[in-house]
Amino acid sequence: MTTSHYIFGFHAITSRLRQHPDSIKEIYLDTHRQDQRARDLIKLAENTSTRLILCDPDRLGRMTGTVHHQGVAAHVTKTHQPATLEDLLEALTEPALLLVLDGVQDPHNLGACLRVADALGVHAVIAPKDRAAGLTATVHKVASGAADTVPFFAVTNLARTLRELKDMGIWIMGTAADADSSLDNMTLSGPIAWVLGAEGEGMRRLTRETCDQLVRIPMVGHIESLNVSVSAGICLFETYRQRVHNT
Repeated sequence: MTTSHYIFGFHAITSRLRQHPDSIKEIYLDTHRQDQRARDLIKLAENTSTRLILCDPDRLGRMTGTVHHQGVAAHVTKTHQPATLEDLLEALTEPALLLVLDGVQDPHNLGACLRVADALGVHAVIAPKDRAAGLTATVHKVASGAADTVPFFAVTNLARTLRELKDMGIWIMGTAADADSSLDNMTLSGPIAWVLGAEGEGMRRLTRETCDQLVRIPMVGHIESLNVSVSAGICLFETYRQRVHNT
């Protein structure tokens, strides 16, 4: 059965219109929005033959569950992605690069991580189904289109999934402030899955024990920890940098 939901925000909806217009059932635009951004969206909707409905802000608030919808929402169906993580990995023609988020519950952090993942060539983002953020409307807005470009897999048992990735030859790198190895001394070649935990708590014990190696991000300031999306960006960029440099 096809599932549908609402996304909101100009960035998220414009990106969906350009990449997957057939997945949009209709767009709802605040009747008071008559600025250039709204006009551009209307033109794009017309060019893609997408139904656009003018409505009041209260209706948009009820659809999206927030007052921060920017005056636009869209009723969308789920876009196509590989049926399973194994299908995705088997189709790759380059070493896998995965981002695993253990217990990240803030949708803003998940959205930011998806943006980073898209920017740095991550093939998929993986997270547990329980006690973690999923692909909500807020995530789509913060991700600014990346939720439609980076496959997202919510798994029932994260530790088991990590063990399966290890069996497929993927090196599991966990980030931890107390790790002996430092990121700036690592050689990041071959298939890699970066595992990051939630702010404050970090990775759960079983997740940590399943990692092949623990790595810390070198820090010279007074702050002891970083936002999970910032940490992800640092680790993924270093991986990207080494891969490009060694190609």
